[in-house]
Amino acid sequence: MNTQYKKTPGKAAFAGWIGSAMEYYDFFIYGTAAALVFGKIFFPTSDPATGILLALATFGVGYVARPIGALFLGHLGDKYGRKRVLVLTLLLMGVSTFLVGCLPTYDSIGVAAPIMLVILRLCQGFSASGEQAGANSMTLEHAPEGRRAYFTSFTLSGTQAGLILATLVFLPIASLPEEQLLSWGWRIPFWLSLIVLVVGYLIRRNIEETPVFQDERENKRTAKIPLVALLRDYKADVFRVAMAAMVSTVSTLFGVFALSYAVTIVGIERTTMLWLTIITNLVALFAIPLWARLADRVGRRPVYLFGVLASGALMTPFLWSLGQNNLPLTFMLGILMSGVCFSAANGIWPAFFGEMFSTKVRLSGMAIGTQVGFALSGFAPIIAAAFMKGSSPWLPAACLALVACTIAAVATWTARETYNVKMDDLGRDSGADKQAPQANPLNACLKVTD
Repeated sequence: MNTQYKKTPGKAAFAGWIGSAMEYYDFFIYGTAAALVFGKIFFPTSDPATGILLALATFGVGYVARPIGALFLGHLGDKYGRKRVLVLTLLLMGVSTFLVGCLPTYDSIGVAAPIMLVILRLCQGFSASGEQAGANSMTLEHAPEGRRAYFTSFTLSGTQAGLILATLVFLPIASLPEEQLLSWGWRIPFWLSLIVLVVGYLIRRNIEETPVFQDERENKRTAKIPLVALLRDYKADVFRVAMAAMVSTVSTLFGVFALSYAVTIVGIERTTMLWLTIITNLVALFAIPLWARLADRVGRRPVYLFGVLASGALMTPFLWSLGQNNLPLTFMLGILMSGVCFSAANGIWPAFFGEMFSTKVRLSGMAIGTQVGFALSGFAPIIAAAFMKGSSPWLPAACLALVACTIAAVATWTARETYNVKMDDLGRDSGADKQAPQANPLNACLKVTD
């Protein structure tokens, strides 16, 4: 690597943290509003259950745009640099979120209102597809050897901070009388995204491109068409990342389905469930860097596997306690499942997934792989809501979590361990830079090559 390019791990980690917090504030207020408000103001002609279903469908629609956005933003980031992606995603997310708050309701313009809502949600999903992959690539490539998981974990800590901020903003809004909430109150969190946009932009415009990417560009080693290089040399890794990323089903079921189910079906107060979200994510803020430090010492796979299996297993008792309206048990299990165990997977995937690829396709590989997995997980709340029946309406959601986490665990088990591999050597055993011929991992049934 050319030594004229200096690593700035602290600055990159802070930019990743604050940028992700700002951008995912925008993304998460939509999920909260979809669970609590949108069914009544954009689909009022439906019965309550159908209104919830349609509102959650608009939440899931954002995930449809993610794989498409990943193709475009992955190419942009690997061809022209990580910084361009980070600025573009922030602008697109901020503007589309602000415009959601400006939308007329169904009572004002009829079916055009939910159509415009879906379009703006697609813009949010397109933006989110490149946000984490860009921030993670930037932080990973600036991080010192032996501490890559720790430094990249700040991006996900920022995501949790964004969720906390979004929930805190919605907390007083949710306490408004129903008439005020549905008429103007719900718009305020979306309008506040303008502040988020300005703060995030001022920070991100000053970050430096990563040393390894600058070295690749100076020596003309960047891929002409990153997607072609990715699919030629890293098909198995993209597939593996997509399947391992399905652990995010735990997050979407906890953050969206459980909130809607608790408030609408069980009858728990909105503010009570929002406090559960806040406390859980405060715990995650501290848990994520601790898990990441452990992954730098013992490896990525064992920590990620624990997070996948433990959080998937805890979803069943958590939802059961929710259905019983047992709030002390619900809080305990929710914090343990989402705040502690899920953080083991959530905190280290930036390093775990990013280290599967070489610099020339890293952003594309992470973006496409994760967004396919996240897209599959994004529809978990609507699928679970569609099958709510009988005396245990939460059971389909629990089954979805178990299936998704089992798939993620198998994919994780087949991955290579990379915590002790140097940055310049990452991706060599899979891609075109490999030092010796090896069997295609797909043809070897995703065989582990530690």
